[in-house]
Amino acid sequence: MDSSSPTPQHAETRLVTSGRDTKAQKGFVNPPVFHGSTVLYPTAEDLHAHRGEFTYGRHGSPTTRAFQETLMALEGPDCAGIGIVPSGLSAISTTLLSVLKAGDHILVVDNVYRPSRNFCNGMLARYGVETTYFDPLIGAGIDKLFKANTRAVLVEAPGSQSFEMPDIRAIAEVAHAKGALVIDDNTWATPLYHRSLEQGVDISMQAATKYIGGHSDIMFGTISANAKTWPQISEGIRLLGVCAGPDDVFLALRGLRTLSVRLAQHHRSGLEMARWLADRPEVARVLHPGLETDPGHTIWKRDFTGASGLFSIVLKPAPQTAVDTMLNTLKLFGMGFSWGGFESLAIPFDCDAYRTATKWAPGGPTLRLHIGLESTEDLKADLDRGFAALKAAM
Repeated sequence: MDSSSPTPQHAETRLVTSGRDTKAQKGFVNPPVFHGSTVLYPTAEDLHAHRGEFTYGRHGSPTTRAFQETLMALEGPDCAGIGIVPSGLSAISTTLLSVLKAGDHILVVDNVYRPSRNFCNGMLARYGVETTYFDPLIGAGIDKLFKANTRAVLVEAPGSQSFEMPDIRAIAEVAHAKGALVIDDNTWATPLYHRSLEQGVDISMQAATKYIGGHSDIMFGTISANAKTWPQISEGIRLLGVCAGPDDVFLALRGLRTLSVRLAQHHRSGLEMARWLADRPEVARVLHPGLETDPGHTIWKRDFTGASGLFSIVLKPAPQTAVDTMLNTLKLFGMGFSWGGFESLAIPFDCDAYRTATKWAPGGPTLRLHIGLESTEDLKADLDRGFAALKAAM
């Protein structure tokens, strides 16, 4: 389908129309799932020259091309290419291995996704790459942490679990002046609500397992790169041999088509639940940058057009056994280490053991919540029962 238009299209329209060629698809709305490894060449000359729209299954198919075109349309004109990998962590590791080498130094925000930290402290360290963690609220003060061999800065906005909001624009301005790249984990907002490539980011990654998939049934990762960094990312993907299975690509494309309506519901329900929780006597603080009372709200309002359904709460002091009783009482909030699907989730967490540049002392037990697509009234009733069980167990 030709999505070209004399006037710019809104994101919702681009998500529906991009990456579609109904003529090539024999009239069907969706592209077929291409299961294949071998691609045949019509002549020996074509084989020698590697001439062909597709050359090998690992390098792409009509299904992957449709997904890439759709996500590129969402990312905007600053996106030069989309890499597809089998998980969010694979997006992180592939990106870092593509742009760093032995002897390099990387700056990483202290509230980063914990597996990102594990990769930096583990494999990157063994390969001779040094990592320095920084306060997520450092802003332009990050200037003092750069070394002669600093090649990249990894940010996450808002940060995993604790939801501080780094000033990506200020960090990017400093990093580019120092000749370093800026890499953003954009899983929380997706490019629908945060087009980070337009705000100084060079490479934007997502665990598309989350909101792009949207149904808790795939593992998937994406790497969106600007013109400066796409050659490195493209080469890294090819050399590492990473690729995603064709069925997951198809499901991710299907998820993209409905991303705007799902994320709008997560946004509305998430803010409604966050405000309700802020008034609960059991809750000391809600960590959600979309709330006007949150320290990161000004940056969120400047750089984001929406919020997802993921945030955290700090409970007033209570023993862990009482918190566990609360969690065991909940019926609609499942306990699981993911988010972004249609279901609501709740997990306890404690950042103190692995943060190194900042001190995590929230003043009480902490829970990360994902607000799914259920009725908010039912979710409130479920949490109300949970809080009653918490109180009874103290």
